[in-house]
Formats: sequence, C-alpha cells, structure tokens
Amino acid sequence: LSNGKRFWVSILAFNERKTTMQLQDLSTPAALIERQRMTRNIERMQQRMNQFGVTFRPHVKTTKCIEIAKAQIDAGAQGITVSTLKEAEQFFAAGMTDILYAVGMVAPKLKQAAALINNGCKLKIIADNADSAKAIVAFSQANQTPFEVWIEIDTDDHRSGVNPESDELLTIGRYLQQGNVTLGGVMTHAGSSYGLHTPEALMALAEQERRLCVLAATRLRAAKLSCKNVSVGSTPTALSAQALAGVTEVRAGVYVLFDLVMTNVGVCTTDDIALSVLTTVIGHQKEKGWAIVDAGWMAMSRDRGTQNQAHDYGYGQVCDSNGKLLNYHMSGANQEHGIISHVSPTCTADISAEMPVGTLLRILPNHACATGAQFPEYHVVESTDEGSPALGPTWPRFYGW
Repeated sequence: LSNGKRFWVSILAFNERKTTMQLQDLSTPAALIERQRMTRNIERMQQRMNQFGVTFRPHVKTTKCIEIAKAQIDAGAQGITVSTLKEAEQFFAAGMTDILYAVGMVAPKLKQAAALINNGCKLKIIADNADSAKAIVAFSQANQTPFEVWIEIDTDDHRSGVNPESDELLTIGRYLQQGNVTLGGVMTHAGSSYGLHTPEALMALAEQERRLCVLAATRLRAAKLSCKNVSVGSTPTALSAQALAGVTEVRAGVYVLFDLVMTNVGVCTTDDIALSVLTTVIGHQKEKGWAIVDAGWMAMSRDRGTQNQAHDYGYGQVCDSNGKLLNYHMSGANQEHGIISHVSPTCTADISAEMPVGTLLRILPNHACATGAQFPEYHVVESTDEGSPALGPTWPRFYGW
C-alpha cells in the first residue's frame, strides 16, 4: 500500500472501533448520520439503476467520506463522480480509480489532473467549450499526458454545457480527438429538477435530459467522432426516469443522505433524511417563543434552499434527540446561535418548559451537501430494538480543492 492508502486504512480502522459514547456525550453541534436510513437510500437507488441495466456512478461530493463511498460501491456502484480534484486525490488514495471530475476543466488545473493520471488514476475530465478543449490538447501534447475528456451537454438551461444541437458540439469533439486526447463521451446534469415538485414534471425533465444527451452522442457519432459514454443524472431525475434508452450511466449524489429540499421536490420524505445536526438548547426568549441553540449557520450552512419551495423550513426541521419530528423549525440563525420557534406564529406554548436548557435536539438540513461541509466528521447513529439511538463509529470527511 502507498503511504496515502496506509493513512486512510489506519484512520478508518481507528474510527470503526466500537464506542460506548451516547448522544449526550458528544460536543455540540455535531453531524449525525443514521446508518439504517443511509443504507436504505443507497439500496433504493442502486436497485433502480440495476433494473434499467445502466451503470451507476454516485457523486461523492455530498459526503466527501470514504466509508460512505465504499458503501455505495459495495452496493454495486461502478466508479465515482467528484466535484474537486482534492476529492479525486483522496478517493484515489483510498483505492478508487475510476473517477469522473464533473467540473469544467481549465488550464491551471491540468497539472493536478495529470499527476493523478500519471499515478494510475483513470480520471475523466470534462469540457463544454472550444477554449477548454484547446488547452487540454495543448497540455497533453506538451507533457505527453493522455486525457480522456467528456463533453458536458446543456439539457435544461440550468448552468453549464454546450447546446446538443449546436455546431460548437462538433467543433469541441474534433479538438478532443487530437494527439493523446480521447473523446470519452458526453455527460449532463439536469439541475433544474431541484425546482420542480410534481411527478409529472420530474418525469418530463428526466426524459428531456435523456433525449438531449443521447442526441448529442448521436450527432458526434454521425460525424465519425467517438462517443462511448452517455452519462446523465441528478437525484430527482434518476428517481423519476421512466426510460433510459441510449444512456450508459447515471450519476446522483444527495440521494445518499437526502434533505428537506428533496422532500419538497417529492423524491423522499423526512423519514429518508439520514443527516441531522445535534444541538443543545442554551437559552430562551420566552416572550418571543424562542429557544436558542448552539447550532447557527456555521453548523447548518446559509443554504435556504426551501425558502422558495412549497414548505419553508427556515434553516432546518427540528426533531427530538431520538429523531422524532417536532412542530418547530430553526427560524433564524447567526454564526453560532440558532433560533428555534414553533411552526405556527400564533402558538402560545411555553417553549422553555418543552425544551429546557440542556435539551438535545436534532435539526434536519435544507441541503445535505452544504450542511455536511460544515463538519470534519460524521457520528454514525445505529438503530436499536429499544428505539433509542446508539452511537456507532465516527467517519472523517475532508475539505478543500
């Protein structure tokens, strides 16, 4: 094993040791993952992809956690998707070699990408414009580095990607067949699915995502350009697609933990959300009906993704320490303080009696990726026959680019 692999094996072995700690022993705020829910989410997605007969390549940016990525691979995933080259480096050091870096490549990052490839990583990079394609080819020729490049396709006007019906698509494709560069396929992400909330709309977008990405591949092939892979995906479209003809693989990320945005979209319920933030009541503003907790936006993140959805959860949905939903949400947040209030502004209940100082609460997040990013580690919660949660191992997560 390389030094990097030995490091991660040692860390994971240490953190998988059994612990006798309970929730009340944790310093708050702390990120909790319910293993049973996470496992159920992983199995649900993988079984769906197996039924379609396509490869599933999970997006591991949601958790940035080696143990969770291994659970996804053990369930049947093939390869991973990352959003930073730091993620690629960390997961490659842990033994995962088939990696798609799903952010448009620019010249200053090619040296970092090349180092991974030269060390044996089967890294795929993406481009959606001719300038990026030219830079990749130039670096490859100057440094004798082989790159496999996929073209990002815009299938929903959400963010990045080239129009699948444009001449630019073929121009980019021709650039990426020069020298030591291989055009490996096309990929897309229908991120606008996060703004939908009906099964019909989600199914329609999933079909649009599939159809336009397959169209791009068909046009490249008709122009005598190689296009082996057709990769689509977002959590909502992956769970809503009714057909995947012409698709070779699907990608999704937040499904592994889910969150309140996905609940509003309609692809999960709060019972599927595996991530929560453990926090402690530290005071009250009785006349305002507030409890103050030690988890502010530094713990929950500033993501207010549910604000424009049907149900606004504030900064998160409040649960008791066992995970039971309460009629409270985190209605406000400062850096290290959260404000807990009743979902009904006319409620006159004495919150200080219901939640005395020292009470442990759990907050379900708006956006699992953003909330997870606030913590260096996850504390695993195991289900018990008695119904009360038990702490399992601690899993590290990492940061950076």
